[in-house]
Amino acid sequence: MDPAAAVVFGRPSGVDGAFSPIGAARVAVGEVRSAPPTPEALVSAFGRPAGDTSLLQRPPGSREPLDGADAALWAGESDPWRDPAAGAVIGPPALAKDDDADADEDTKAGPLLSLSDVLFGRRVKPLALGVLGLVALLIGAAGGFVGWLVARGGDALTSDVTLARTEVGKERPAGSVSDIAKRVRPAVVSIEVKIAQGGGTGSGVVIDGSGYIVTNWHVVTLEGRADASAKITTVFTDGTRAEAQLVGTDPKTDLAVIKVKVTNPTVLRFGDSNELQVGDSVLAIGSPLGLTDTVTEGIVSALHRPVVAGGDNGEAPITYDAIQTDAAVNQGNSGGPLVDSTGALVGINSAIRSSAGNTGSVGLGFAIPSNDAKRIAEAIIRDGSVKHADMGANVKSVSAETAEGAQVVNVTDGGAAAKAGLAEGDVIRKVGDRQVRNAAELTVAVRQYQPGQTVPVVLARQGRELTIQVTLQSD
Repeated sequence: MDPAAAVVFGRPSGVDGAFSPIGAARVAVGEVRSAPPTPEALVSAFGRPAGDTSLLQRPPGSREPLDGADAALWAGESDPWRDPAAGAVIGPPALAKDDDADADEDTKAGPLLSLSDVLFGRRVKPLALGVLGLVALLIGAAGGFVGWLVARGGDALTSDVTLARTEVGKERPAGSVSDIAKRVRPAVVSIEVKIAQGGGTGSGVVIDGSGYIVTNWHVVTLEGRADASAKITTVFTDGTRAEAQLVGTDPKTDLAVIKVKVTNPTVLRFGDSNELQVGDSVLAIGSPLGLTDTVTEGIVSALHRPVVAGGDNGEAPITYDAIQTDAAVNQGNSGGPLVDSTGALVGINSAIRSSAGNTGSVGLGFAIPSNDAKRIAEAIIRDGSVKHADMGANVKSVSAETAEGAQVVNVTDGGAAAKAGLAEGDVIRKVGDRQVRNAAELTVAVRQYQPGQTVPVVLARQGRELTIQVTLQSD
């Protein structure tokens, strides 16, 4: 051991135990600092009396009472809490149990607990209980609402949904079918014709701001059955009804003009039917089968298709150079417009070709070209009637290896053909620039000209091809 540590912490010289015996002389161990002496005031107040050598705690088992008044605190008692000589152990209760008192306490009813004491262990204010009840009510209502939403969401057939919407007009650019139909439909009318024996319906198109409407001859005359007493009524797309007056007709081309008294009608402008090409888009608008304001779309299927209809009871047949289209055209479309992709009038729908046993559309519809309709309508409005160019010859269709066209059956005395030198048996193959392949095509080729015009006619006679000049007359 370090000598310095031994001096500080070792036993003093002559001491064998942990504590030095009483009365042993103190040994100096160097400069060891100790606590300062107790103040005189504390010694006087809490110290032992002079000459008193008693200890604070007496040895266990000692029961000698103290002298003086202090002996009365535990004299004759065995209370360890009051007896300074008692051992440091926990003993019986300080006071003996009173059996009678305990019996009374067991039978005495204690104070009853309120609901707030049971629920919260303490008393609360009524206002706090009311607020708590309101909060519980709101939580319950919210839970019920959430449950209702979950229940509805679980139904696979019904639910609250918001469907997506497209932008209005996104698929309707200028020039689209819907755009053309929107501009053209107000100029199209339904026509109702009533006579004593019945009636019929068709379509028409307004061509002038004065109320002139062009339609088919067979619509306003019920194919010749109607007379001057027939009642003609027009119905516009907005529901306006107006009675119409017959201005004039052209039975040979199946055209007619009527007039109504309306204010500021929508007028459809004429287009150039000569500019059409096969495959161009067209729209047919009218009242097929009584279904007013109907629009169908198609293309130009063919051009310069001669159409012949009627001719019963000795009457002149209807013949015109038609525009063929696959736009759906049915009974009731007659007289309605055929318009091109700009919305211009290029034809007046007039007839359809149907298969055996089928009177509906099979994709073969025919319209009178707008150039012919414009010329004839102007003549009707101006003169009340129409004059067509005529050759003065009766012909029939022929097709042979040597010649194909319209063969002359006979000529009218004093007619254009007779004056030009046409003879029976001649086969007319061309009029002007128009190829003639049958009798109907000869008629439409001649009607392209005005009475009085001179046109070159190419014909085959006895195996030779001749060209003669024919000055057309009026029919």
